Amino acid sequence: MKFGPVPPRAAKGAIAAHSVRAGERLIKKGSAIGDAEIAALERAEIKEIVAARLEPGDVGEDEAAAALAHAVAGEHVMIERAFTGRANLYAEAAGVLKVDRAGVDRLNNVDESVTFATLPEYRPVRAGEMIATVKIIPFAISGDVHKKALAAARALVAVVPYKLRKVGVVSTKLPGLADKVIEKTVRVTAERLRPAEAAISAELRVAHEVGPLTGAIKHALQGGAELVVVFGASAIADRRDVIPAAIEAADGRIEHFGMPVDPGNLMLIGSVGNVPVIGAPGCARSPKENGFDWLLARLLAGLPVKRADVTALGVGGLLMEIVTRPQPREEPPPAPALRSAAIVLAAGRGTRMGSENKLAAELRGKPLVRHAVEAALASRARPVIVVTGHEAERVRAALQGLDVAFVHNPDYAEGLSTSLKAGLGALPPEIDAAAILLGDMPQASGVLLDRLIAAIDPERGALVAVPTREGKRGNPVVWARRLFDDLAKVEGDVGARHLIGLYGEAVVEVPVEDEAAFLDIDTPEALAKARAGGKR
Repeated sequence: MKFGPVPPRAAKGAIAAHSVRAGERLIKKGSAIGDAEIAALERAEIKEIVAARLEPGDVGEDEAAAALAHAVAGEHVMIERAFTGRANLYAEAAGVLKVDRAGVDRLNNVDESVTFATLPEYRPVRAGEMIATVKIIPFAISGDVHKKALAAARALVAVVPYKLRKVGVVSTKLPGLADKVIEKTVRVTAERLRPAEAAISAELRVAHEVGPLTGAIKHALQGGAELVVVFGASAIADRRDVIPAAIEAADGRIEHFGMPVDPGNLMLIGSVGNVPVIGAPGCARSPKENGFDWLLARLLAGLPVKRADVTALGVGGLLMEIVTRPQPREEPPPAPALRSAAIVLAAGRGTRMGSENKLAAELRGKPLVRHAVEAALASRARPVIVVTGHEAERVRAALQGLDVAFVHNPDYAEGLSTSLKAGLGALPPEIDAAAILLGDMPQASGVLLDRLIAAIDPERGALVAVPTREGKRGNPVVWARRLFDDLAKVEGDVGARHLIGLYGEAVVEVPVEDEAAFLDIDTPEALAKARAGGKR
C-alpha cells in the first residue's frame, strides 16, 4: 500500500488518510477520493492531501476484517458488517463467554496491522451484547499477512447459552438471624437468576444443623432443582462445618472450599450426583458483584467448575468497589426502515433565566417547550418521550393534548446526564435510533429531524447524525442504538459531545442553511430577542 501526501488530482481513486474539511464539504477519513472530492479540495485551495492507495495483492480493511470475524466466530456469535476496518461480534444468546486465550494471543502476534479484542472469558453476556471486535489498523494489509491471520483464527470466541432453569435455595437459621435478612437474600437471588431466565424452584428454611440441612438439600433435588444454593446463617469456617458436612451426608462431594476472590472468599463448590451445590459466601446476600456471581453464571450455563477453575481467579479477583452493573449477512437484504424515537429533555431548572420557568415561558403564542415537542411530533420518530424534572406539572400542562409519553427524572438537579439516562431507559426495546432534543430549542423542525434520522445507517458505520453550518455542530443529535450504553454512562451536568469526538469516524454531518440547530433559549435576553423575531 502506498501512503503519503499527493496533489488532489493525483489522489483520484485513493483513500483519504485523514478527515479534511474543504469548504462546506467534509471529506472523511477512509472515504474514496473521486472527482467531487477533488473539485472541493481545489475550490478550497488545498494543495495536497494525505492518501492511501492499494497495490496488487493488498486486501482492503473491510474485506480483511470481515473475513477474520467469520473465522474467529464460534457458536452463538453474530457478526456485524465491517466498516472502517472494524467488524464487531455480538452474542446471539444470553450466556457465558468462552475465549481461546492462546488463540487470541496467536492471532494478535501475526502482524501489528491485525488486532482482535474480546471481553473477559466467562463473562456473563446478554443477547445482542458486543463481545469482541476485529480491527485492521491500516487501510489495507498485504495478502500474505491476511493468509497468516486467517490461518491463526479458528473459532476463538463462543457463547455458551444458559441452560439451568430450576434453582433450589436453602437458608439455615440461628437465633439472632432476622427473617427479613433471609427474605432479602431470596429477593436478591431471584434477581441474580433473572438474566439467565432461571427461577427459584424451591425455597426452604431450616435449622443450622447437619440433619435438617441434609434433608432440605434432598428435598430440593427431589423437586427437580438443577442447582442448589445454600445460604448459611453462619459463614463456613472449615471443610467439616455444617454446610459441607450436610452435602456429604446427602451422598455428595466437595470440589473446593475457598476462593481467591474478595468479596467471596468463603465459597464452597460441591455436588450431589450431577447437580451442583453451592455453599454461598455471606457477600452473596448483597446485590453487589462478588465472586459468587462469577461462578454462578458458569454453573447456570452448564459449565463444570473444578478446583483449577476456582484457583485461577486470583488475578483480577480483588473486586472491592465493583458494583453489579440480529446481524446482517455479508451481502445483506434490503434493510427495513429504521425505527426511531425522540427524547425531549425538559427537566432542567434553567437557572440562567432567573425566577421564570423558561420552558413554560410564552413564545409565539405557546409555551417554549411545546415548540420542540411539536417539532418531534412532526417527524417520523415515535414514540416521543418527554423527560420532566423541575416543575414537572407545569411542563405537562404546557404539553396538554399532545401525543407524548412522560418519564419523570427525580435526579434532575444532578445534571443533564440524569435526564438522558431516564429518557434512554424509557425507550421501547425495538427502537434502532433516538433523536435527543433540548426542550429550549424553539426552531427545531420535523424536517430536520427526519433528515438526521435518514442519515443513520449502522450497517455502513453511520451511528451519529449532527446538523452543521459553516463547520459548527448543533442540535438535535440522533444516535444509533449501538451507542445507547455509552450515552447512559455519561455523568454530571453535561451532554454527550465528548462521545461525538470519540466516535468521529461514525459521525455523519447534515448541512443546514439556517440557525435553527444553534438557537436555544438560556437567558431572559435570548427570550426577548426570540419574541422580537431576532437571532441570538
